[in-house]
Amino acid sequence: MYFVYILQSLRTNCFYIGTTDDLVRRFHQHQTGRSTYTCKCGPWWMTYYEIHADRSSALHREREIKHWKSSTRIQRLIAESFPP
Repeated sequence: MYFVYILQSLRTNCFYIGTTDDLVRRFHQHQTGRSTYTCKCGPWWMTYYEIHADRSSALHREREIKHWKSSTRIQRLIAESFPP
């Protein structure tokens, strides 16, 4: 099982999109500064995740979201997944 996840910086509001096979471990790495890209923008909030059966489909979905290059579109995905 693989996960595609979106983090949002509580300090800068920027998004980080990633893929992992262990969501809890990976989130902990982001929170404790053990990820090169995210270490300077923490703390992070996990705003979204989805489950995939295999690594290939998870990586495909990660690339799809990253190619949006639009925080508005990412925010819409989050809002549609977790309605008020």
